[in-house]
Amino acid sequence: MNDFISQACINLRPKAGISIDENGIHWHNIQDNEIPTQQEIDDEANRLKLEFESTQYQRDRKKSYPSFADQFDLLYHGGYDAWRTAIQTIKDKYPKGATP
Repeated sequence: MNDFISQACINLRPKAGISIDENGIHWHNIQDNEIPTQQEIDDEANRLKLEFESTQYQRDRKKSYPSFADQFDLLYHGGYDAWRTAIQTIKDKYPKGATP
């Protein structure tokens, strides 16, 4: 969750510097009245987490797709239908919008 917290802080105040340790978030180069509230940070971190989770299928597919060289070889030897079947198998295994 710390990754989402740090990215949320960056998103909310892109020109400020931050550091995070066991004592909390430390803001640098920012006025006290410009520091976002904990609720703002939590809301942005939750939004980022949901966005990350909703695109898990993309990361799963990327790991599973054959290399471009292997895909071109499949096209050459098996034709478009063989290539399409191989790719569709991966898309079916990791459907868009599925939750992990």
